[in-house]
Amino acid sequence: MKAIVYSKYGPPEVARLTEVARPSPKDNEILLKVYSSTVNRTDSGFRSAEYFISRFWSGLFRPKHKILGCEFSGVVEEVGKYVTAFRNGDKVFGFNDKTFGGHGEYLTIAENDAVINMPENMSFDEAAAITEGSHYALVNIRAAKVEPGQKVLVYGATGAIGSAAVQLLKHFGATVTAVCNTKNVDLVRSLGADTVIDYQTQDFTKTEDKFAFIFDAVGKSSFGKCKPLLTEKGIYISTEFGKNAENILFALTTPLWGGKRLLFPIPSISKQDIIFLKELVEKGEFKPVIDRFYTLGQIVDAYRYVESGQKTGNVILKIRE
Repeated sequence: MKAIVYSKYGPPEVARLTEVARPSPKDNEILLKVYSSTVNRTDSGFRSAEYFISRFWSGLFRPKHKILGCEFSGVVEEVGKYVTAFRNGDKVFGFNDKTFGGHGEYLTIAENDAVINMPENMSFDEAAAITEGSHYALVNIRAAKVEPGQKVLVYGATGAIGSAAVQLLKHFGATVTAVCNTKNVDLVRSLGADTVIDYQTQDFTKTEDKFAFIFDAVGKSSFGKCKPLLTEKGIYISTEFGKNAENILFALTTPLWGGKRLLFPIPSISKQDIIFLKELVEKGEFKPVIDRFYTLGQIVDAYRYVESGQKTGNVILKIRE
């Protein structure tokens, strides 16, 4: 089968289109014929190992799992003998940041992991983009214990995480102020944001509102910059470590002070999480934003675009038509 393989950490060019053996499912696994995947910050982070800490999961000196792609959608090709939840021909989608595999024509995953049947009337491309940004957003919203009526600010509201966060926060009843660039103001309003701040024409730190939760979905602001905008016991969460890994230090110390806090939740995902996200999709309360499409042969260009910081929502990697 064809797959994008990387045997060492580094820039986009370490990812190469290669022929590899098709995997076989274990007794508790399904074999999936992959139709669509995404190229995202998770894939980029593990491929580059820019944050050395990621190597404790992916391999200290070289990657243990050589085919990236944490998001996927496709059709069940074969089931292990103990599998009961799926049958050949089922259309499914899911997320796997432990062994990855979405950037290949086939992958295997345990039936009890984060994989379920696709929502009705949804394309493979749309289904592949449901989980990555949304589950990161969900982890952080839950950590902040957002309640109906609370004011929340999302900085970077147009990426995969930020665009999902706006929609999920509205589901939980928050009043959302979203910060984005000029070209995406209308898009972010359409996602449900109550107020949109265009950072290219306005300084979001000058707003007079106070927020119970500020979510930096792109990791380009800081706790110090956002702290004046927080309520007395407000929470700040970023998707990045911050300058000199300051967010780790603040996550350890600010909860001790009893006032404004920085939290740094460790992301995780379960089958129940994607069942929840699927239900929101089917109710029309969440729809992944899709920016553009690439083929397997364009993987280097796809990574370069994702790492440019300019993408809006999700970048789809089309494995097969």
